[in-house]
Amino acid sequence: MIDVSFFYNALLDHGTDFFAGVPDSLLKSFCAYVTDNAEKNKSIIAANEGNAVGLAAGYHFATGKIPLVYMQNSGLGNTVNPLLSLADPDVYSVPMVLVVGWRGEPGIHDEPQHVKQGKTTTALLDAMQIPYVIMAEDEEKLAKQIDYCYSTIGKNCAPFAFVVKKDTFKSYTLKTNESVAADMTREEAISKIVASAPETAAFVSTTGMASRELFELREQRKEGHKKDFLTVGSMGHASQIALSIALQKKDRKIYCLDGDGAAIMHLGGLAIIGSQKPVNYVHIVLNNGAHDSVGGQPTVGRQIDLCAIARAAGYQNVACVTTAQELDAALKQAADANALTFIEVKVKKGARKDLGRPTTTPIQNKNAFMEFLK
Repeated sequence: MIDVSFFYNALLDHGTDFFAGVPDSLLKSFCAYVTDNAEKNKSIIAANEGNAVGLAAGYHFATGKIPLVYMQNSGLGNTVNPLLSLADPDVYSVPMVLVVGWRGEPGIHDEPQHVKQGKTTTALLDAMQIPYVIMAEDEEKLAKQIDYCYSTIGKNCAPFAFVVKKDTFKSYTLKTNESVAADMTREEAISKIVASAPETAAFVSTTGMASRELFELREQRKEGHKKDFLTVGSMGHASQIALSIALQKKDRKIYCLDGDGAAIMHLGGLAIIGSQKPVNYVHIVLNNGAHDSVGGQPTVGRQIDLCAIARAAGYQNVACVTTAQELDAALKQAADANALTFIEVKVKKGARKDLGRPTTTPIQNKNAFMEFLK
C-alpha cells in the first residue's frame, strides 16, 4: 500500500502543487491529506469534475505548472467535454495529472451503479487517447510510474491518468474535519419528511446515504419501497428526475430528497425547476456541508444561501430549517400549499455505523416505482 504523503510529496517534487476535484471513497485518504496540507487557494473541492478540469486549466494558464484533478471514475463522464474540447492536444493542449478512483473494477464486488463504470473506465481513457497507468501498490514501482507520467506529459503537453484500485492508499484521517452544527441527523429529518407526506406521494432520493437511510426507514416502518426511486448513481440529477415526474403526475405530491453536494454539482437544475413551477413538487435539500458518503470532505453548502438561490430561481414557497419543530411547520405548509416548494434542512454530518444498503436491485426498484405511479 502507498503512504499518501509519499505520493503527495512526489507530486510536489515534480512541480504539481494545485489540486482540484470531487472526493471519492477510494481516494479519501489522498483527498484528506491534500485538504490538510495544501495551501487553501491551491486545494479546491469543485462543484463537479468538469469544473475541476476548468480550474486546473486556469491554474496552468496562470502559472505554467502542471495541476492535478481527482475524481471517482463515475465523474469521468463530467470531464469528457472539457478534456476533449479544452485540454486535448488538438485544442489548447493543457497538461494535467488525473487521479481516478476505480469503483466497479472487474472481478471486485461493488454496488450495481459502479459495475458499468468499472468495466468502461480504461476503455473511456483509451477512447479519449489519454495515457494512463494502474497505480502501483508499492512505492518503488510508483516512483517509476510518476517519472513516466511527467515524462509523458512533457512530451505530449496533455493529460495523463493514474487509475487507482481499492485499498491502494494507506488510511489517513482528515485532521481538519470540522463539525457542523445541527440539531437533527439526516435520518431523523428523513423520518419526519416521510411521516408528513400524503399517502399518494412519491419520493426521489439522491445518491449516497440519503437513499440508504430512506430504504432502511421503509423497512423499519414495514411500508415496502414502491413509493421511492433511489437514485443510487447519477449524482446531482435526482432533482431533474423528480421534476419530470412532477410535470407528468400533477395529481400527486413529488418529493425530492437532495443533498447539498448533489444540488451544488448541477446547480443550474434549480433554474429549470423554477422556470417550470410544478406546484406539486417539494424539493428538500438535506444540508450537512459535506460529501458524507465518500469521507466527509467539505462542500460549500454551509457557506452559501441555498434558499436565496431557490427564490431567485423561481421557487414560490421557500424555507430554511434547523430544528425538528421548524421542519414540522415547513412540511405542513408544503403539504397544504399549492406552490413549488424548496426546504433546506440543516442536518448533522455522519450516519449510523450499521447503516445497510438497498437489498433490491435497481431494476426491481424502477419497476415497482413505475407501477406505483400508474
